[in-house]
Amino acid sequence: MEQTVEEEKGKVTKTTIRYFIQLLRSAGIPKLVLFLAILLSMVGAVTGLVVPLITGQLIDNFAADSFNVRTVGFLAILFLLEAVASGLSYYMLAFVGNQTVNKIRKRLWSKVLALPVPFFDKHRSADTMSRVANDTNEVKTLITDHLIAFCSNLLTVIGAVAILFYLDWRMTLIILIAVPVGFGILMPIGGKMYKISISMYGQLAQLSAMLTQVIGEIRLVKASNAERKEEKSGYDDMDSLYRFGMKEAKINSVLIPLMSMVMVVLLVVIIGYGGVRVSSGALSAGELVSFILLLFQIMFPFSQFATFYSQLQKVMAATERLRLILEFKPETDDRAIRLAPQGHRNIEFKKVGFAYHEGETILSDVSFAIPAKKVTALVGPSGSGKTTVFSLIERFYTPSGGEIWFGSDEIRDYTLDSWRRKLGYVSQDSPLMTGTIRDNIVYGREEPVSEEEIAEAARLAYAEGFIEALPRGYDTEVGERGIQLSGGQRQRIAIARALLRKPDILLLDEATASLDSDSEHEVQKALNNLMVERTTVVIAHRLSTVVEADQIIVLEKGHITGSGTHEELIESHPSYVEWAKKQFQTGE
Repeated sequence: MEQTVEEEKGKVTKTTIRYFIQLLRSAGIPKLVLFLAILLSMVGAVTGLVVPLITGQLIDNFAADSFNVRTVGFLAILFLLEAVASGLSYYMLAFVGNQTVNKIRKRLWSKVLALPVPFFDKHRSADTMSRVANDTNEVKTLITDHLIAFCSNLLTVIGAVAILFYLDWRMTLIILIAVPVGFGILMPIGGKMYKISISMYGQLAQLSAMLTQVIGEIRLVKASNAERKEEKSGYDDMDSLYRFGMKEAKINSVLIPLMSMVMVVLLVVIIGYGGVRVSSGALSAGELVSFILLLFQIMFPFSQFATFYSQLQKVMAATERLRLILEFKPETDDRAIRLAPQGHRNIEFKKVGFAYHEGETILSDVSFAIPAKKVTALVGPSGSGKTTVFSLIERFYTPSGGEIWFGSDEIRDYTLDSWRRKLGYVSQDSPLMTGTIRDNIVYGREEPVSEEEIAEAARLAYAEGFIEALPRGYDTEVGERGIQLSGGQRQRIAIARALLRKPDILLLDEATASLDSDSEHEVQKALNNLMVERTTVVIAHRLSTVVEADQIIVLEKGHITGSGTHEELIESHPSYVEWAKKQFQTGE
């Protein structure tokens, strides 16, 4: 079922324990290790229950002036056994928690990469990153730090209550009065913790998004003198996160002391009443000590139950955020029945319509053909739909009407992977990934690539000269988004990457528009090598770059208003004539 995160914000259905367990199962939680960890935890819990009884006997033996060395030795062994069992169970559970969350993160990462482009149009990247990195960490914390404690504490409480009934049922009934009081405190507070956790995670994601954007565009920030504005924006997000943190602290500041107060009052009552029972001879001093020690065995787990319940509510909130990604419909090949064929065919748009949002039409019944092995240019004012045509060819979006054909087949009949392997794309500001020049040239190639192939692609892209002039050559780090290189250098690396793909269809989004004349000359020569024997589609903002195109298609407000060569459009298309006059008269 497809859901969007922002649409669900504020009306999220509370995640059930069942869904959380299903998520753990889907991650392949190591059941044997988990079972052994719980078993060892229970061994430690049982040992902890035996210690108070042995201690009581030891005290009664002191009263009878008899010191039993064997009892002391047995007590020491019990202490050691409890420590070893607790240590091993914690290590095993840490293994379970880390491995499970690692698998959940991998599943989420695979799902994120499979999500369609419209998802990323609607949701900020930092929010998605926060879900993969931070929300999953809450799940690990619950498993590693709280799950075993909950199981062992539950066993401890049940066992301790049973022993207490055996020692003195009247005093035990007084203890049980505290149970409904404790749950009466826990339940309403847990619901508030859930709501606060949902809001806190959302605010944390918003802060991450702001930091990512500002740090990524720090040059723009400084060049625009926007430091104070961004400082205030950051402070506002941090203050909001601080307020949510204080709300959580306020709940804990009420919850923990209340639970502690209930336990302390209970302890005072038990000691007072127990003293009366000892003085009447109904209870020995050793049994009273055992009773009090067992009471401590109950008190500590009850305070832990409060922490566990609070953490469980936070995990439910985190799991709900993960669920919204896991249930979002991925990019699919629903109609794919074959691999895209090798070779060249015409691409044809048949009455294609498209809108990013309902009621905001970008393309309306657009029909045109892109001849194989020819150069087709798309021209028109901003917002006319040129980039949308590229996105539809790349199958980032599905047309809301009409069809796109490759020869005699509709492109949706091909698998996404095989179709996109036919495409090469060079944009106006070609992005580079953090890494070396070599990493960026071979980016996306799964099969091994030889150094000779890399060098040949660089040569054809006119990048070989500047790469070899660098001290580290192909091993030069390009920096974040290629910041260490000039615009022309980045473009030529992007062209080398496209050449290495050996695409049948080439998409050029005004690849020389932002370059100086020298760089433009070098990049244009590289593009000429790239375009040889390929079906090429060019988005042109400057008509001077496409006057030699085999076909020019004019787009205006989502409609095709003309097509032909440069000379034909000069003769027949008024808008084209007007653009040509403006640009060529100004030297563009």
